[in-house]
Amino acid sequence: MTGLDPLLRDLTAEGDELDALVRDLPAGEWRRPTPAPGWTIATQIAHLAWSDEVAGTAAVDPAAFAGIAARVSADPAAVDRAAAARAAGEPAELLTDWRRGRVALRRVLAAVAPGTKLPWFGPSMGPATMATARLMETWAHGQDVADALGVVRLPTVRLRHIAYLGIRTRDWSFRVHGRAGPTQPIRVELSAPADETWEFGPADADQRVTGPALDFALLVTQRRHRADLGLLATGADADAWLDIAQAFAGPAGPGRDSNRSA
Repeated sequence: MTGLDPLLRDLTAEGDELDALVRDLPAGEWRRPTPAPGWTIATQIAHLAWSDEVAGTAAVDPAAFAGIAARVSADPAAVDRAAAARAAGEPAELLTDWRRGRVALRRVLAAVAPGTKLPWFGPSMGPATMATARLMETWAHGQDVADALGVVRLPTVRLRHIAYLGIRTRDWSFRVHGRAGPTQPIRVELSAPADETWEFGPADADQRVTGPALDFALLVTQRRHRADLGLLATGADADAWLDIAQAFAGPAGPGRDSNRSA
């Protein structure tokens, strides 16, 4: 067993939870709209299938990935077109494709030599961070599917991975918005499943973010508007961060509208 094994098990569990939401859906339900404008349930799964496949390519063939990244950089809409093309097929084939890709990705990440940096659309990352990023994206797109189906998912301790990634990408969030990052440390304290409290950053930091771990995960994956969440920021930098937080690579996301304006 390696230190990566528990993380890969959590990645598998996150995929299994989403699989359970969609595996028995009638074919017509795969066309159900999700909160992401223009995206159906099929599009959500298709995007995951595409991005898992590309992550595997980054792990085993960096040169091939560089070609993909160059095409996406020149035409960012290519990512959505790739998902739409896969989503147009038969749901059973799409589900099989996604499942196959999940298994393949776990296998190739487990085989990556320690210390190896994998290229990605944002900063390069080690295999553990790549697995964390895939878990984050699986959870985020799974949230869209759950919302479309009217399902309320119970928070799990796997949210810690998303919280960690959301904090690690803090400066990235500022950078993709063309802004300088915070000059002072920010303390993050999150109430978590199993009556735990997850703490990140210096205990004596003046800048703070506090609130539920679920809300923090929803914020950094841009699945909910800040106004609809129970997060509290203390300090100008912490407050600014909550407006732009994004744990995913790529350009600044548009976020979601607040339910308060509905």
